[in-house]
Amino acid sequence: MKEENKSQLTIELPENVSEGTYANMAIVAHSSSEFIIDFVRNMPGVPKAKVQSRIILNTEQAKRLSLILQENIAKYEAKFGEIDIPGNKVNIPFGLSGFKGEA
Repeated sequence: MKEENKSQLTIELPENVSEGTYANMAIVAHSSSEFIIDFVRNMPGVPKAKVQSRIILNTEQAKRLSLILQENIAKYEAKFGEIDIPGNKVNIPFGLSGFKGEA
């Protein structure tokens, strides 16, 4: 007989977080043990961009995030069509990477 998992994770979404934060750029850095993703809002005509949120993930969770994003992008494109990236450059404006810092 299978043993049922009685524990459930309850996730709370505070109202101020549920509104979300707009970002149109991400900067990714990593060390040997974690990935750091800075979500940035870059506004036209403003010479300074501000980090809106920083997320730090261990390596396993970073890979899981990558896989679930790929899965969801595939589902989105199956329903709405391919997402066009002008010039087919992955790093513009989202996805800036190559910064290798020690965290």
